Amino acid sequence: MRRYIAHQLVQLVVVILGISILAFSILHVIGDPVTLLLPQNAGKEEYERYKHLMGLDQPVWVQYWKFASRAVHGDFGKSWYGNAPAFGLVIERMPPTIYLTLAGLGVALLIALPLGVTAALKRHSVIDTLCTLLAVAGQAMPIFWLGIMLIIIFAVRLKVLPASGYGTWQNFIMPAFCLGAFLAPLTMRLVRSGIIEVMSMEFIKTARAKGVGERMVILKHAFRNACIPVVTVLGLQFGQLLGGAFITETVFAWPGVATLTVDSIRNQDFPVVQCAVVLLALIIVFVNAIVDLIVGLIDPRIRAA
Repeated sequence: MRRYIAHQLVQLVVVILGISILAFSILHVIGDPVTLLLPQNAGKEEYERYKHLMGLDQPVWVQYWKFASRAVHGDFGKSWYGNAPAFGLVIERMPPTIYLTLAGLGVALLIALPLGVTAALKRHSVIDTLCTLLAVAGQAMPIFWLGIMLIIIFAVRLKVLPASGYGTWQNFIMPAFCLGAFLAPLTMRLVRSGIIEVMSMEFIKTARAKGVGERMVILKHAFRNACIPVVTVLGLQFGQLLGGAFITETVFAWPGVATLTVDSIRNQDFPVVQCAVVLLALIIVFVNAIVDLIVGLIDPRIRAA
């Protein structure tokens, strides 16, 4: 187990290094950031002064080292337009995004787990066919289209839910369902295929031969083993879930990191963009690392490998 954890930590360090290089490159890919800040009629002396203040007159490796050193302490510089620390702006918007992502994950599991198990146990039945069709339709449905339809039906026509905003449980319903519907189809199909595969294994037949009840066979033996690939894929899908949160926040005017990042890209406020990219990427990396450890605890064969 120690070797397994050490291997995961080495991978974590390498990925974090790659993230820092990517975030640092954002400022250089856009061209000359000094020209974005200065008016068009600015003189050469003023240009050189700003370039020196931003440290852009130094070698690239020196710039990267200073960027990484400051980033470790949460210093990503100040917003080019609000003159507030970029880290503080992103952290302030982080809770709404995390809450929405967790709510969407909860909705996805509430939809996918019972439907996946039911479809597997009723294989080749009408229920199985309907669940499969629902999953295929869900995967083909664009998340922004679903969000717009929910707003039109429940906010504009029926007037039972708010179209935007944050702070009450009513504000969570449509965005969380929209995000959950984005993840549920794949999760449901994984649960279904996992249950079907596990139910045909020898240890299930042995448990039945020993007189173990069918409910216990499903819950204790089949469901636990079928969840291993589901947990793995949920970790991998967490990045896509945050990507879906970007679209969902835009549709529902949710005051999270995604909305802040999109606005910062439009305003070319790149210190904020860099900070958001690093923090969101770190969240994804740590979630995947935790999922790997959980899978290793559930399935000893993975630890041995």
